[in-house]
Amino acid sequence: MRSITRIAPDVGWLPVSFVNVYFIGRPGGTWALVDAGLPGRANQILEAAEARFGAGARPEAILLTHGHWDHAGSALDLAETWDVPIYAHRLEIPYLTGKSDYPPPDPTVGGAMAFLSRFMPSHARDFGERVCELHPNEVPGAAGWEWLATPGHSPGHISFFRPSDRVLLAGDAFATMTMDSWSGLVTGKRTLSRAGAPFNTDWDATRLSVKELAKLRPNVVGCGNGIPRCDAELPAQLEHFAERFRAPRTGRYVRHPARTDERGVVSLPPAPFDPIPFATAGALILAGIALGAGYLDDQRRK
Repeated sequence: MRSITRIAPDVGWLPVSFVNVYFIGRPGGTWALVDAGLPGRANQILEAAEARFGAGARPEAILLTHGHWDHAGSALDLAETWDVPIYAHRLEIPYLTGKSDYPPPDPTVGGAMAFLSRFMPSHARDFGERVCELHPNEVPGAAGWEWLATPGHSPGHISFFRPSDRVLLAGDAFATMTMDSWSGLVTGKRTLSRAGAPFNTDWDATRLSVKELAKLRPNVVGCGNGIPRCDAELPAQLEHFAERFRAPRTGRYVRHPARTDERGVVSLPPAPFDPIPFATAGALILAGIALGAGYLDDQRRK
């Protein structure tokens, strides 16, 4: 089992496959879990929590930066095991209570994550009465922290910040690895980059959120994807990244964002033509013809 890594005083990081969860607090005191990883990973998070906080320890709350499947996948299992609430921004709640699906991802923005997004879910999750709205100046279980609205990647996306030592947990406002390239996904090389481009449904809001976070000049940054950063060059590098932040050249939400409100999705721009499903279908048809003709069997015998 991979253990929790300390990235700042009373802040622990646990990678859960390709996404991160964070633990705020210290053993013997109150604590909170930030994000809940992929579906089916509750036991991994529970074991890590007990190793850090002690057997039977439970948080005050589960705090979600947003409700996408890779950040909230194990939230309900954990909430029921610990008997704790799940907190999110009010604009995120429709997607956590089964009222609305998220805007669909946009695979036409290009890149590795865009290709993979064709196989990733965007449907609503229903956590029922476990879900609670975060109110201003309220971060349950995390004294000294504040939350900031950082929309763009999702309608109610938020980030968590501790002003006393400028620690930032940015969710998918941006990433500390390149997710648009296959080499970046494989190596996980530390760099500031766009997070989950095919899931960003308002690029103007995403850019403004990154700029607001850069103004905080954080000393430590933990994102939803990538190894956390803690180095002297970080504030200047984040500022430079924010200044140069650009949306993709093409894509469904590049010029016209998804329109959403407290009820969920209101309207969506038209989906651009995506040639990949047709190419994939064609390849499968050809493979079926080859198998039916016995071609592959003949090749094996040779």
